[in-house]
Amino acid sequence: MKKLILSTLAIAALAFTSCSRDDNSTETPSGVVNIDANDFKGTLTSGQTTTLDPSKTYKLTGSFVVEAGASLTIPAGTRIEAVGGTSSYIAVAQDGLIYITGTATNPVVMTSGKTVKATGDWGGLVICGRATTNKGGSNGETATAEVSDLTYGGTENNDSSGVIKYLRVEYTGAAFNADKEFNGISLFGVGSGTTFEYIQAYKSGDDGIEFFGGAVNAKYLVALHSEDDALDFADGFTGSIEYAYVKDVAKAGIEGSNNGDNGAALPSTNVTLKNISLVKGALAGQEHGMYIKEGGGKWAGQNIYIQDFTKGIKINSSDIPANASVTNGFVTFSPIQFSNISGDFSEYTGPNTTYMTQGTATGAGNNGDTPIWAAGWTTGL
Repeated sequence: MKKLILSTLAIAALAFTSCSRDDNSTETPSGVVNIDANDFKGTLTSGQTTTLDPSKTYKLTGSFVVEAGASLTIPAGTRIEAVGGTSSYIAVAQDGLIYITGTATNPVVMTSGKTVKATGDWGGLVICGRATTNKGGSNGETATAEVSDLTYGGTENNDSSGVIKYLRVEYTGAAFNADKEFNGISLFGVGSGTTFEYIQAYKSGDDGIEFFGGAVNAKYLVALHSEDDALDFADGFTGSIEYAYVKDVAKAGIEGSNNGDNGAALPSTNVTLKNISLVKGALAGQEHGMYIKEGGGKWAGQNIYIQDFTKGIKINSSDIPANASVTNGFVTFSPIQFSNISGDFSEYTGPNTTYMTQGTATGAGNNGDTPIWAAGWTTGL
């Protein structure tokens, strides 16, 4: 699991500027900021708002940060093309708000601005909230996104960072170095008051969508061509993932952990996984449908369909807390269906023989095929 990296220097520079000075935009006395579509970058500060114009294509030339007390609205049909490489990303800080209001026939698209597009062309989208994480401690302490000044976490599990519906994020995963690169979308401590539905991560150079703590309830997710894991959660994530379709993934369809530094950290990951299809697809790699790691936490899986992977469920025998989670009944899958798995359905070898119930599962709605709800707003399927 790789962490989103936000450039410390970029954030520091933005702290001394506003959107109106950084990107040739203008601000009215009411705090409404007008964005230069050809030079989309900068910072929205407290009291500032902006609404993008769906008739324009916005060139994301650097980072765009929505700070506390500011809001960014992106209407249906808006297209954002990143041209700044690693420095191009959109970030929402704690108490900032983002409203992405796409539709099934007119989604919002964030993509590469290069003529020949490829994974890793730009950063991605990151949102920070005030919901719990075990990264900073067990009593609501906050944490900081790795090598950045963005704070996340707290005690407000019902915190809202806004509404994100019908969004497609493409060609993300720009790398700072071999160990540090962006995901498609990274949610840090995002609360259940946030709407996160109908989201596609397409051709990500790292993970498709990753949850770092938080309590958001995500629905209708598509991750296609993820060069690491497709969906990833960690650090005390206590939300849910419901209706998710994964295809073409290099490593795990779903990777989940409790805490990479301390597998027994509290509050523990406690996730509901419901109506999910994981299909290996054509992308090179030799991993597994699901990977329970680094303490595991609690998983309640319902209606899970896994197809074409080398392994169904991976869990290292050396990861004592993760295996204990299964042994103690904290990890369950009912029903779960494995199709064309060349190796073991599960690597768990402990005494719990009832943690998974194999049976017929429809997964995201259509077994290994594209679900009906993904039609129209997605690409590549």
